[in-house]
Amino acid sequence: AKRAAFDLLVIGGGSGGLACARKAASLGAKAALVECNRLGGTCVNLGCIPKKIMYYAAKHAECVENQGGYGFSCSDVKFDLVTLKNSRDAYIRKLNDIYLRNLEKDGVELIEGHATFTGPHKVHVNDKHVTAEHIVIATGASPIVPNLPGAKYGITSDGFFALEHLPKKVAIVGGGYIAVELAGILNALGSDVSLVVRHTLMKPFDEMLSKSLAEEMTHAGIKIHTSCQVKEVNKNEGVLSLHVQRGGCPDDVMEGMDVLLWAVGRRANIGDIGLDKTGVKVDGHGFIKVDEYDNTEVHNVYALGDVTGRKLLTPVAIAAGRKLATRVFGNQPSAKLDYSNIPTVVFSHPPIGTVGMTQEEAEHKYGYNNLKIYRSDFTPLYHAVTSRKVKCHMKLITLLPQEQVVGLHVIGDGADEMLQGFGVAIKMGATKADFDNCVAIHPTSAEEFVTMK
Repeated sequence: AKRAAFDLLVIGGGSGGLACARKAASLGAKAALVECNRLGGTCVNLGCIPKKIMYYAAKHAECVENQGGYGFSCSDVKFDLVTLKNSRDAYIRKLNDIYLRNLEKDGVELIEGHATFTGPHKVHVNDKHVTAEHIVIATGASPIVPNLPGAKYGITSDGFFALEHLPKKVAIVGGGYIAVELAGILNALGSDVSLVVRHTLMKPFDEMLSKSLAEEMTHAGIKIHTSCQVKEVNKNEGVLSLHVQRGGCPDDVMEGMDVLLWAVGRRANIGDIGLDKTGVKVDGHGFIKVDEYDNTEVHNVYALGDVTGRKLLTPVAIAAGRKLATRVFGNQPSAKLDYSNIPTVVFSHPPIGTVGMTQEEAEHKYGYNNLKIYRSDFTPLYHAVTSRKVKCHMKLITLLPQEQVVGLHVIGDGADEMLQGFGVAIKMGATKADFDNCVAIHPTSAEEFVTMK
């Protein structure tokens, strides 16, 4: 039989695909990667990185709001979104170049173009056919625009990063982490923000987090409409109106919106890659079905990252990509990613950090009487002299009798930076006694986790 052109072909130059291709090349595989857009995928171009820069901009705005109590007077503060956008976009272009140089350095061949399967191990790119012994589908996911009248007048998170003017009045539809992050950013920068949530806010998260976030967002001026569903969108002279239904009540109208932003979920990017020519199966939500080793139902065809619908997080895709390359090319047949106890941060205002089980999940698995829950609610020292107070809420969920920590949750300033270390501790099986035996760092918010009674 004719030898395939490559040992590994990765379709998709996002975080997972890049990590997999580079790791495989470092293990001696002849690897290639196909990408039709800028390298870095969602995270670098339209996700984590530009979002975090916007988050920092919003934090600057909050500092301006809080400066009076610290003795500063800034009476004429102006914000220019175009300046920020230009700086942000320049940084992202720099990252694109870094990814390209890394591929070249590691010996991964970049094939620029759109990949379409013509068979299980044959891919058509541009005007040529490419074959590979192993193929990884890492095409990611894209924001969903719902199928309802006038939905086309809205933008998604992709469009958010194209904004050059701060909208005066915004409606964001969705109750997940993307919705609350963008709502917090726009509100802090000065927009009038309404959040339209079909059910409840941040439903999969621990109830303490979702309730506390709703309170803080409302306190900050965001209008949250729960049990509310958009039925139709109208546009008149550039101004949008939303026809919504609240529970079982008659339809209502939300008027005067400059921008409507859909944050109602993401779908796998598989519609135009010829998946039907491979035998690869998808689940009921349209994501590629894989087993615990990222195998599809077709031999030597794999999928990882957002296209599988599992834990849509950049570090998860990177870790899964490296594990897959190690298993296939590094003579470690049992290598796979452990999806348990993955720490997650939501860059809301205030931010959320969470790792392990929610209280509801722990009660369902172990029973309420087999758990001991610790809580701490306080106002951080930063807000001692500010007019607006933002509280911090923490929870430890422990399993009796050893009081192993099976869930840790925090919402408050600094939650994003304090979580990583606690994630290591929980991954190692830490108990409440282990937490107590660690001397506190004072004065910090994080010390509450090792002083809870």
